[in-house]
Order: sequence, then structure tokens, then C-alpha cells
Amino acid sequence: MLRQRIITAAWLAPLMLAGLFGLSGGFFALFTAAIVLLAGWEWTNLAGIRQRDNRLMLVGVLAMAMLMLWISGGALMAWPLWLGVAGWLVNLTWVTRYPAGVAQWSSPTRRLLMGLWVLLPAWVGLNVLRDSGAVWLLFVLLLVWCADIGAYFAGRAFGRRKLAPRVSPGKSWEGVAGGLVATAVLALVFASWQGLGLGGGLALLLATLVVTLVSVLGDLLESMLKRFRGIKDSSQLLPGHGGVLDRIDSLTAAVPLFALLMMGGL
Repeated sequence: MLRQRIITAAWLAPLMLAGLFGLSGGFFALFTAAIVLLAGWEWTNLAGIRQRDNRLMLVGVLAMAMLMLWISGGALMAWPLWLGVAGWLVNLTWVTRYPAGVAQWSSPTRRLLMGLWVLLPAWVGLNVLRDSGAVWLLFVLLLVWCADIGAYFAGRAFGRRKLAPRVSPGKSWEGVAGGLVATAVLALVFASWQGLGLGGGLALLLATLVVTLVSVLGDLLESMLKRFRGIKDSSQLLPGHGGVLDRIDSLTAAVPLFALLMMGGL
């Protein structure tokens, strides 16, 4: 398994970096749309849709929604990001109450709708961040990675109090704290690098801590859906790593909020 993970990462990482930072405009939108559509394919499975033709049709609907957003200019607007933030507030109530409240979202139709307010704003957020400059796209990617790494090591070393035992038993509050420390350091480094000054640095630090917490919710939401479906990974599209959603679940929550904060001047 470790060998397979290394092989997959060896070709996937350069491809992702080239696409995310080597492309811009419509080409970047197409590249990220492909990633989101793969995640959408996996989401149809999380929603309980089993027939291949039905899953393909639903992915097509997602593609059409993205195309309409691009044509209308919505792919660079704030309103889809606000939709995402509102959706994540709803997701928060479901994750924190699980398994109570399952009846509110357990139908395939409602889980598919949940996917729309998770995936579409994430795609819009990526476009907004790339349009504002690659440095902030880099920052939010590093934020999520640092949060994961900090949480992993802090959880392994100090984890005692479970964060959401009915959703993801392996996560702890100590892990969350470790993630916050790691991303706080990242924010201070970036503030110094970008010459933001005291006020700008404090604003970035505060935004970073909030977005870090939200990124944890992205991870927990997918864990909740997989637990409900009785599956370990969203798919096997990435050998050794599970599915695309398994890799971007935290980003789907973090990106829309951070992009909205950036549009507001942070």
C-alpha cells in the first residue's frame, strides 16, 4: 500500500502543481472543473446512486451548472461563495448532531443537493483565488496541508479528547489544536513575505484560524457520508489514496470561505 501511494503521488503531484499554477483563465477553469467533476462522480455514490447511467447523467448536470456559471460570469462572483457558506452552516448542524437528524438529509435527492452547495462553490472559489493571484491559491492549499499535518502529529502525540467520535473516531481536539498552531505559523510567514504589516498580518492570522476550523468540517462531512453509506473511501480512482473527494474534502470547505474573505479585502 505504501509503495502504491508513493507511485500515485509521484505522478499526481507534478500534474496538480502544473495545472493549478501553470494555467489561468479558461484553461484553469477547465482543469479544476475536471477535478470537481471526478469528485461529483464520487458524490453520486455517497448519495446512494448506484446505476452507472444515472451517475453519468448527474455528473452531466453538474458540468452544465459549471458551464452556465462560467458563461454568466458567476464563476468569479461572490454569490456562489455565499451559497457555499450558507450550505456549510447547514452541514455543521448535521455533522455535530449525527446520527440525530439523519432523516433530514438521508434521501438520495437531498444528498445530491448537498453536493451542489459543496462542489460548485469550491470550484468558484478556486477560480476567484487564481484570478486574484497564484500566491493566495498557494496559501489556501498550504493551509489545508499544514492543518492536516499538524493535526496528525498532534493527535498522535497528545490526542485524548475525541472531536466527533460518532463521525470520525480518530480525530481529537488536540489534533485540531495542532492544526491551528501549524496554520498560524504559516499565516505569520506569509504575512511577513507579502509585507502585510501589523494590521494585515493580524487579519490574515484571524482568517486563517477560522478557515482552518472550517476545513476540519469538510473532512468530517465526508466522513459522515461515508459512514452512513458504509464505505471506507469515496472511490478507488487514486490507487493507494482512495478517491478525489478523500483528497479535497477539507478544501471544499476552506476554499469558498477564504475566497470570500479575499474578495472582501481580508
